[in-house]
Amino acid sequence: MSTNRLDYLDELEAEAIYILREVAGQFEKPALLFSGGKDSITLVHLALKAFRPGKFPFPLVHIDTGHNFEETIQYRDEMIARIGEKLIVGHVQDSIDEGKVIEQKGKNASRNALQTVTLLDTIAKNGFDACIGGARRDEEKARAKERIFSVRDEFGQWDPKRQRPELWNIYNGKIHKGENVRVFPISNWTELDVWNYIRRENIPLPTIYFAHQRDCITRNGQLMAASPFLNMDDDDVIERKNVRFRTVGDMTCTAAVESYAFEIDDIINEIADSKISERGARMDDKVSEAAMEDRKKGGYF
Repeated sequence: MSTNRLDYLDELEAEAIYILREVAGQFEKPALLFSGGKDSITLVHLALKAFRPGKFPFPLVHIDTGHNFEETIQYRDEMIARIGEKLIVGHVQDSIDEGKVIEQKGKNASRNALQTVTLLDTIAKNGFDACIGGARRDEEKARAKERIFSVRDEFGQWDPKRQRPELWNIYNGKIHKGENVRVFPISNWTELDVWNYIRRENIPLPTIYFAHQRDCITRNGQLMAASPFLNMDDDDVIERKNVRFRTVGDMTCTAAVESYAFEIDDIINEIADSKISERGARMDDKVSEAAMEDRKKGGYF
């Protein structure tokens, strides 16, 4: 890796640590939203650099759909035991049991959209005034519109026209009662930046990010992991494939890509050659042209 690349990663790291410390300084009850994916794992690593040897000034929050990859949940629990920080889990199943959301039916049913209600309830229950997340501008066009400090109204909704200028790296966290701010410390990173940083820092990841053999079905042109959470029928043919996942979410909406990238260097080379963004493997983004923006307006992270 060239010296310029190392310097660039140092700049990205410094910016992210500065933003994390701004959150700690400006807000009374922040939280770090943890999905178990590479971006939120990178955020935890950055938080360790920002606040150790002290404890984090915020808990980690995971919104569990109940349909997560087993490897992700195992990684989450092992990581929490290793770093000794507080974890709060909001369960989508609780929202279903309480009648706040209705489970989708049909072949393409997913709990992914339901987690918005669980997230907003978890924010309200704990009084969080800022939620840190690993979204990046290069992922999707709606995320490209969003500022690093992104204000949500008292209903958790995002208005793309109601955003604050962020000149000279000055972030304004002032909010009214009931509002909260979503904060994106790695907003300016790309997928390749994240992987180069993971390689440099030797950050462990869930095994599903690396090529492995898995039973899959092809649905809507995408390879989906065969699981009890998918509503499969006689038209679904299970095939054993060499795959990995570029992004991690609910098993019902996260597609795999065929891959023989068993090591980080292989993954970096594969991404550099890819013509499809990592969100191209997310079925929830294909509902409509503005699917992500619509979910954000409703309170999705």
